[in-house]
Amino acid sequence: MDVKGMKPTLLMLLTQVIFAGMNILYKLAAHDGMDLRVLVAYRFLFGAAFIVPVAFFLERKKRPKLTWTVLFFALLCGLFGGALGQNLFLEGLSLTSATFASAIINLLPAITFLVAVCLRLENLGWHTLGGKVKVLGTLIGVGGAMLFTFYKGPNITIWETNINLLKLTSHDHPSHSSEGGNRVLGIILTMISCICYSLWLILQAKAEEQYPCPASFTALTVSFASILGVVSALCIQRDWSKWKLGWNIRLLTVAYAGILGSGIMFVLIGAVVAMRGPLFVAVFSPLMLIIVAMVGSLVMDEKLHLGSLLGATLIILGLYVVLWGKNKEIKKNNQLVPEDNKIFEDQAREESKDKNNNELVQEKNVNDENHANQIEITIIPSTET
Repeated sequence: MDVKGMKPTLLMLLTQVIFAGMNILYKLAAHDGMDLRVLVAYRFLFGAAFIVPVAFFLERKKRPKLTWTVLFFALLCGLFGGALGQNLFLEGLSLTSATFASAIINLLPAITFLVAVCLRLENLGWHTLGGKVKVLGTLIGVGGAMLFTFYKGPNITIWETNINLLKLTSHDHPSHSSEGGNRVLGIILTMISCICYSLWLILQAKAEEQYPCPASFTALTVSFASILGVVSALCIQRDWSKWKLGWNIRLLTVAYAGILGSGIMFVLIGAVVAMRGPLFVAVFSPLMLIIVAMVGSLVMDEKLHLGSLLGATLIILGLYVVLWGKNKEIKKNNQLVPEDNKIFEDQAREESKDKNNNELVQEKNVNDENHANQIEITIIPSTET
């Protein structure tokens, strides 16, 4: 695979690194007592303040006309991929546990694949090798994510450090009950948030067809998400002390999540969706688990287990299998293009040949007509004499 073909993969790896850093900061900010709904609102406010001027100057010469359809797509993306998806996930996280929430959100590749196939944005291709490999890789990745989440096993120490960033925060966040009906409600909310993220990726693919400007569309999406996020946070959290930001982990978290998480990451995801489709983006999501677990074991005194390593191995294996299947599919499509071009060239050649023959026939008819006129002119004077 050439460098150009590796570009989507490298962009998604960068996206998962950014996303992992954002989730680590989320954990530190929540440990410091920050309301997560307020965090979501600030995240999209910072993201809009960053990406709107960047998109205005970056794509000012190639930006197509803005239509009501594009605005509607941006509103839906801001709802599903922004305020609604984020708040549902955080609410489900508070009602259940990080384990359950992570396990359900790891179903994102499978859900995205099913929805994309139903909407014909992804070709199942079950009778082709590439199609079978994509399905197999998706199942391997989901299985690895589940193993990573649920199976612990013995502790494994790769590199021991004495750093614990959680000790730097105040640890005054409220506790949530996860018993009985609340647990069921939390699982349902987390599942709905996973469906929201899948719809967001698919809407990105549809919007790219009508508005091929990732930065400008991200600016619209994040702007709508900021409005929805602020309104929802104000409806639930009216204690103004929870909205205060200082020179602390809270400001760092909302700035990082807004500029990198909502600004740059949304642009990268939109670009990769346009290049490879929503499934390609979704299969990278379990990598965030691996990165967070590795960093957490180094700087937050979290423990790695045998299940973490086995699950991580399956996640990476599933990712490679999906990428291999996608590459086979792309090669097959590229092989079909020259044949189609040859057919079009043959048709054009035949049409050109017919056109030349018609021109020759018309020219011959004109010459015959001129010759007949000359004969008539010659005969008429002779009859008068």
